[in-house]
Order: sequence, then structure tokens, then C-alpha cells
Amino acid sequence: MNSGLTLDHMRNSLTEGRRVLDGFLGAGENLSTMAAMVEALSACFAAGNKVLACGNGGSACDAIHFAEEFTGRFRKDRKALPVIPLTDAAHLTCVANDYGYEEVFARGVEAYAKPGDLLLAISTSGNSPNIIRAVETARKLGVGVLLLMGKTGGKLKGRGNWEIIVSAESTDRIQEIHMMVLHILIEGVERRLFPENYA
Repeated sequence: MNSGLTLDHMRNSLTEGRRVLDGFLGAGENLSTMAAMVEALSACFAAGNKVLACGNGGSACDAIHFAEEFTGRFRKDRKALPVIPLTDAAHLTCVANDYGYEEVFARGVEAYAKPGDLLLAISTSGNSPNIIRAVETARKLGVGVLLLMGKTGGKLKGRGNWEIIVSAESTDRIQEIHMMVLHILIEGVERRLFPENYA
């Protein structure tokens, strides 16, 4: 029996992705929440503050991608904007060794964050202990929290200032929508702060 990937499997994956996206679009609060996130990010940068970003595994890659689109370039040349992904290998292994893996992002927040900054935290399960600790630390420091979650939001639900939940069970489908959201947030910030690039 051939158990390899077939055209039907590919079609089913694309169809499932479209279904998840349609469900996300159908929840009207998602668009208004993304608009509020764009406003918060734009105000943060305009005031000279920064954003920290964190996640585990694929979500760590998404946090890095989000950061480099701001420190580098998204669509056109413009001023670099400060986003720091909390993914430095030396930091992660040092803190994990000394304090435990649950503290790796919280220590990064404690080291870099100040009031006026923002934390973008990503967890497809909503239950990652190190993300929960990072959010708790951010809130204690007066740092606003943007949350991207999956499934039902898990233990993180209700802990952020702005929250997006992708209601899907499959991690890959959740991450696909998360990346779309991140790109839309970046575009939104650029349109707010650098409208000449979109004239």
C-alpha cells in the first residue's frame, strides 16, 4: 500500500487551510483586534520604545521572522524599527541551565523590557509554561502584551492586552494563520508610520 503524500493529501491540506482561514475571517473580533495591535505597535515605535518577541519551536522562528521584518525591510526601504526576539542560544541555555526552561523568556523580559515597550508572545497551544511566565513578568513591569494563540487559547487566554486565537487543532494550520497575522501587523505598522511607502 502506498502511504506517501498524494495529490489528494495536498488538496486536503490546502482545503483545510482555507477552512481555518475562513473561520478566522468569520470571527469579526479578529480584524478589530489586529487593528488594535497595529495601533499599539505603531504607538510603541513612535514613542521610541521597542518590542520583544518570543515563542517555542516554530513559534520561535515566527518571532524571529517578525523581528527581522522590522529591523530589516518588509516591502520598501524605511527606518529600522526595534524588535528583539528572545531567542539567543547562549541566553536560552544559560537560563535553562541555571533557572529551568520555564524562565528563559521571563528573564529576557526582565533584562530588556521597560514600561512603554510591548511583548509579542506566541503559543499554538496556549499552555507553554515559559510563555506564561514571560507574560506574567511583562505585566508586572507595565509592558503591554500581544498574544497569538491556537486551539482554545489554553492557560494564556485572558492574560494579554490584545489576543488572537486561531481555532484549529493542527499546529501547522495555526502557525500558517499566525504568520499571516504577523505579516498583516507589519504592513499595518508600515502604513501607519511610513504612508509614503504605500502612496
